[in-house]
Amino acid sequence: MSILVAVFVIGYLLIAAEHFVGINKTATALLTGVLCWVLYAYGLGSTHLASETLVAKLGDVSGILFFLMGAMTIVELVDAHGGFEVITRAINTRDKVKLLWICSVVAFFLSSVLDNLTTTIVMISLMRRIIPDRETRALYTGLVIIAANAGGAWTPIGDVTTTMLWIGGQVTTAHIMKSLFLPSVICLLVPLVVLSFRLKGSIDDSPGGRAEERTSGTTSFEKRLVFFLGVGGLVFVPVFKTLTHLPPFMGMLFSLSVLWLATELMHKQKDEEARHHHSITRALQRIDMTSVLFFLGILLAINTLELHGTLRVLAQWLDRSVGNIYAVNTVIGLSSAIIDNVPLVAASMGMYPLSQFPVNAPFWELLAYCAGTGGSILIIGSAAGVAAMGMERLEFFWYVRKISPWAALGYFSGIGWILLEKAVF
Repeated sequence: MSILVAVFVIGYLLIAAEHFVGINKTATALLTGVLCWVLYAYGLGSTHLASETLVAKLGDVSGILFFLMGAMTIVELVDAHGGFEVITRAINTRDKVKLLWICSVVAFFLSSVLDNLTTTIVMISLMRRIIPDRETRALYTGLVIIAANAGGAWTPIGDVTTTMLWIGGQVTTAHIMKSLFLPSVICLLVPLVVLSFRLKGSIDDSPGGRAEERTSGTTSFEKRLVFFLGVGGLVFVPVFKTLTHLPPFMGMLFSLSVLWLATELMHKQKDEEARHHHSITRALQRIDMTSVLFFLGILLAINTLELHGTLRVLAQWLDRSVGNIYAVNTVIGLSSAIIDNVPLVAASMGMYPLSQFPVNAPFWELLAYCAGTGGSILIIGSAAGVAAMGMERLEFFWYVRKISPWAALGYFSGIGWILLEKAVF
């Protein structure tokens, strides 16, 4: 079964080197996912059992994909109605540094009530309307990834790993928010300050340099209505989950259906061309399906590593080799930049029972922070990064050169604050 790990590593390297090998990362991810499952089934010795396991795993995978597609569709529908003008018109500054701070702070707090994936999708859609230059927007997108991951780490509903620890009883709401707010702020603040010194001037506001403005053909009331219904629907997703205890993608589909119904009623008296321009059908045609398929391939491949036991072996090796709980969590966070943080946290929860580390123990606090923010160090280390990679066509090594060093600096700065706080208090 070591061949399975080798296939995953080769696929990972090809994805990282997409720009050099000239092969689309989505094709590589899908091929890697399928080959990993073929090897897993062969090693298991039972295609029937492997098929049953695959179907069971597809439940979790499809939930993430439906969530992603629902969020993308809502964002596209709001954009088609010109709804984001509610925000873009409120942002009057053209100064690059001020705009960077505004985008980062908005992403940080938005992610604390939504999740890093949805926040990134919304912020990229907003920045496309404000920042026409792709290179400048790429730098802003890198900061948005860091902000979205940091913002999600300190609340139980902001990041799936913190949610897992919250549902599992390892942390409580008030304690985790109080303990991780400042470290999360520092995680964003450090790279934000550093990169602020590298930006100069203002966003090009000449007629030829304006961000693309689409003719929405909607009234001011319709723009505001669709915007608040769309954003309100995204914010409602964690509320829906809390009330119904159903998976988050059900809340996303509920919000999408409400917005769909509202827009259908809004335009039913208009001509065919206007109805089509603002229809859900057109919005679905505009969403980036290559990003969705990329997610599918990556998640399928990671599932085989989890089933194979590779991730649990890694966690156990860390426990034996490193020993120190703070060092273990730091390495888990760094590992989450390469491997999905969800199975890593799940493995840690299984390895360390509450009898060893009680509720709200420092171990769980640091695990939530590290697993939530460590993925920012590489662009494929988090859902936010993968979504941004697909939507903005960001290259892996561009991110490594321009963003990774500062993301790592912020990550370690937040850990340093947590350790200092424990030492002093």
